[in-house]
Amino acid sequence: MSTTTLPPTEKTQPVSTPQGTISDRSRAERKLGWLLAGPAFLVMLLVTAYPILQAVWYSLFSYRLTDPSNRSFDGLSNYAVILSDPLWWQALLVTVVITVVTVAVELVLGFALALVMAKALSSIRPVVRAAILIPYAVITVVSAFAWAFAFQIETGFVNSWFGWLPGISAETDWFGGQATSLLVICLAEIWKTTPFISLLLLAGLAQVPEVLQEAAKVDGATWWQRMWRVTIPNMKAAIMVALLFRTLDAFRIFDSIFIMTAGANGTESVSFLAYRQTIARVEIGLGSAVSVLLFLSVVIIAFGFIKGFRVDLSQTRGDK
Repeated sequence: MSTTTLPPTEKTQPVSTPQGTISDRSRAERKLGWLLAGPAFLVMLLVTAYPILQAVWYSLFSYRLTDPSNRSFDGLSNYAVILSDPLWWQALLVTVVITVVTVAVELVLGFALALVMAKALSSIRPVVRAAILIPYAVITVVSAFAWAFAFQIETGFVNSWFGWLPGISAETDWFGGQATSLLVICLAEIWKTTPFISLLLLAGLAQVPEVLQEAAKVDGATWWQRMWRVTIPNMKAAIMVALLFRTLDAFRIFDSIFIMTAGANGTESVSFLAYRQTIARVEIGLGSAVSVLLFLSVVIIAFGFIKGFRVDLSQTRGDK
């Protein structure tokens, strides 16, 4: 059975409109769109562009906040120091591991939750959706504290509840090593943000034309075949958006690490490294360079997702 998707909708121009020109209606809609979105776009541009440009400027200087009089222009030397330091590569590796593990697990769990919300009885559907979305409503710092208390030896219940499992006892120190610390951090992130992915995937499920599902059933396709040949191909845009947003968010992880380990035991992420250089050590130049590298990493990730999925969101339609 081949993949089943709706054929692309051909855009027809009025007879009076020459080929390659924009009709008056399209021009008016485009103008209205800019009028509505323009102010918000300008505000967002000012809010985000100024800190980025300032960080780029500061990254070119040897600048310590406690000694501003000795600020000197060093060009790209801060970037050379960072990229030649093993601490940067360790933080980058930790960030990539957390991002890959959490996003992969959240995609599977989020898709399962989206199916549950989509197939739930109409009478209990609002209750099911509200219950699933509760973790996402919890503030990240509160969630991190809750998971930290649960796994600590003095205050936690995990060791007593799961002491029957091999390798777990009353004296197990989850925050005493890198592997176990990263495990708890990943679990906290998965619990907190899986509802976000499920919500985006639920919107994607709603865009799958029911006529294609019915046609696949008539052809004798099983549930699994309909899922791989009909549902998922028609959710490509929603999956790309969910993965993109969540990957960018996970790559900037800071809160959970700050609360649970404070970067100890090799759990420092790139964002935490930028915080430590800028706030703790008041090395504005080095901290700004780390921030710029983090920003460039995020841009590369976003570009890779958009090019990899090859989805034109402007052409995506929800018509059934």
